[in-house]
Amino acid sequence: MADALSPRLLARAPHRLMFFIGASNVLLAMLWWAAWLASSATGRFAMPQPQPYAGWLHAFVMQYQMLASFVFGFLLTVFPRWMGLHEFERWRYAPVGVGLFGGQIATLLGAMGWHAGIVVGVFMTLGGWIAAMVTLAPLLWRERGTTWHARSCFAALSLGLLGLVAWAAFVLGARPIWAFASIKLGSFGLLLPMYLTVAHRMFPFFAGNVVPGYTPWRPLWILGALWALALLHLGMELTHAYGWLWLADVPLFVLAGTLCVRWWPSGPKPALLTVLFLGLAWLPIAFLLYATQSLAYLLTGIYQLGRAPAHALFVGFFGSVLVAMVTRVTQGHSGRALVMTPTAWFAFVAIQLVALLRVGAEFAADGMRWQAIAAIGWLVALLPWVARLGGIYLSPRKDGKPG
Repeated sequence: MADALSPRLLARAPHRLMFFIGASNVLLAMLWWAAWLASSATGRFAMPQPQPYAGWLHAFVMQYQMLASFVFGFLLTVFPRWMGLHEFERWRYAPVGVGLFGGQIATLLGAMGWHAGIVVGVFMTLGGWIAAMVTLAPLLWRERGTTWHARSCFAALSLGLLGLVAWAAFVLGARPIWAFASIKLGSFGLLLPMYLTVAHRMFPFFAGNVVPGYTPWRPLWILGALWALALLHLGMELTHAYGWLWLADVPLFVLAGTLCVRWWPSGPKPALLTVLFLGLAWLPIAFLLYATQSLAYLLTGIYQLGRAPAHALFVGFFGSVLVAMVTRVTQGHSGRALVMTPTAWFAFVAIQLVALLRVGAEFAADGMRWQAIAAIGWLVALLPWVARLGGIYLSPRKDGKPG
């Protein structure tokens, strides 16, 4: 089997290349962040103090480089299928991978002391991002009908591009408010609408395929409402209206809870489907925390809970669904059975513990130490899973089919 491993196979399909890059990126990004947190928490070894601030760099890398690698791998695979068009040629998606992988490497080198790497990293990422959007955009007007999920995803990518431009402005000398805007655009303009769109299209579809008697429920109005509320939250974040975020977050909590109830299949279901809905269950939890934080601020003027709501969203929801979706796509597109493998189960269960640790770190007396432990836990959770994924992407399909 080892003899069959070949880097050349990465270029056979966009998900192979971009998921391999994403899997590499997730370990590299968290290795640096865990080391920086451990250094800050213990003082036992020194890590470079980057410019920009390490916490902002962490947010940028995770949103625009690490998670974006998986996002583009998925979209470059499914856009043609959703619209009934031809799959993309290799030369269309290879530059996307080069831009995002090179961009993260340069950014992390910048965090370690090569100051030019911060600028190089954002412009390489911009290049990969624009290459992806130029590839995806023509499909929106070539298709015969209107695939609203594709348009929703493209709108999220457009807001992500705006966030990238804001980050580029910041690293070139603009005021820190541009970095703040970039981070918030990445969270509530790019990733939340992207995840919600993919869940709206795929989760009921997956359940309908494997659960007898299941009736998929995915009205477009609910996707539109989720978009409107995400943008309302984004707008209030950008204007620092923290005491009024609950106006968006309470309805988001209600809608997210509704999705969990309406989409959850009753009776026996495959494990690979179960983990998707368990990951989704973090969404109402996250917005309950956001709403509680906002109301507390309105009543007391104290910004309680810290980053707990954000990490319930990022580690709990984004992280759990990432493991579930990437496992499903990888198993299916490599000719393997649609099952949760032992490494996928380990990653998924461990991510739940990591999410609880990271949320709880906001309330611990020694919060920085617990943040470091959670970051190390992320590496422990994902390392076996990433190693298995890497072997799959470097191997021929099990069923002998192309791709």
